[in-house]
Amino acid sequence: MEPFEQLPPPPAPAPAPVRPRPRWRLGLILFLVATILGGFAGAQIATERDDESDSVDVAPEVESDSSSDDAAPSSDVDAEPSDQPVQTAPPGDDDDEGALNVGAIVDRIGPSVVTIDATRASEFGSGRSTGTGVVITSDGEILTNAHVVDGATEVSVLFADSVDPIPAVVLARDPGNDLALLKVDETGLKPAVFADPSAIDVGDEVVAVGFALALDGGPTVTRGIVSALNRTIANEDGALDGLIQTDAAISSGNSGGPLLNARGEIIGINTAVFTSSMGTAANNVGFAISVGEALPVIKALREQAGGADRVEGYLGVGLEPRVDGGRGALIAEVAPGSPAERAGIDVGDVVVAADGTPIDGLPAFIAAIRDKSPGDSIDLEVLRGGSRLTLTAVLIERPQG
Repeated sequence: MEPFEQLPPPPAPAPAPVRPRPRWRLGLILFLVATILGGFAGAQIATERDDESDSVDVAPEVESDSSSDDAAPSSDVDAEPSDQPVQTAPPGDDDDEGALNVGAIVDRIGPSVVTIDATRASEFGSGRSTGTGVVITSDGEILTNAHVVDGATEVSVLFADSVDPIPAVVLARDPGNDLALLKVDETGLKPAVFADPSAIDVGDEVVAVGFALALDGGPTVTRGIVSALNRTIANEDGALDGLIQTDAAISSGNSGGPLLNARGEIIGINTAVFTSSMGTAANNVGFAISVGEALPVIKALREQAGGADRVEGYLGVGLEPRVDGGRGALIAEVAPGSPAERAGIDVGDVVVAADGTPIDGLPAFIAAIRDKSPGDSIDLEVLRGGSRLTLTAVLIERPQG
């Protein structure tokens, strides 16, 4: 299975070269965790660097190094989440009557797309990275990728019609879903409109907008189609599911930017691109977090804004990939006393569906568990000795130690 790396945001241009993100191997990691280390997951996965493997890069942020003093967190912005609803297209809005040309799409979305500059402090000084964000409320909420602002001590936002950036605060981050909610002290902004999730089809024409490579001037615009739906890829925090695959070019700095339909509505948030090495070719294979995944995460981020990160559910299994070419996730170990054991899950079971959604491989199963919270139940369809069983587990918080 090919590993995927999320695209980091591009750091702001500087004499220092762009620092590539490490690549991650999932198949080997899962095997090591489940069979050598005996790591139990709900679906928890350890990661290991391998710079020689093919990977999916998080649409990297553009990074640059700086010798300036450590940055201080922004603190002058109202850190309360907005009470405004996110603007969404009416259900069934999938006809061609409102279709625009690319120029009109860019004009419509332009005021809602911003450059995000994040400063990260370390013992060696500070570094900066640049990504993209989308305005989702008129009073200053902005959506971007979690990895764009990961570890940031200071965040600023530059609007298309502005000369100077303004400070922003990170209201909440969800690394597992790679989304973050920011806030700026502005009103009268133009929020983007999110598409009806059910009105997205393979073959639809799309436009990607973002600040690729932190180039001077306005955003970079590329076009393509929806290549596939409901993709699942591995990332450093486990897996991302429900992704839209597109052949629209996505580059470092596009992280957090919108993937738009022909009506200028957001169908996804650009997050990752496949990169190749060792003779494996990959052209225009990019991924965006679909609107169907993003909307509930926005709600959860608002709820988290005043507190700790959401606690993910724990099942208590070790996983291995199937080696016979079949679909599903193979249970390699079951933690004693875990929800998995109480549900009757056995070593050797192959999980092929979770809550009715097919599980094609390990990343999909990991994502299905990650999206749950302690106390949630999950129905797992498993293959065992030629029989198909449905088992129900009630997840708990991950045990300490």
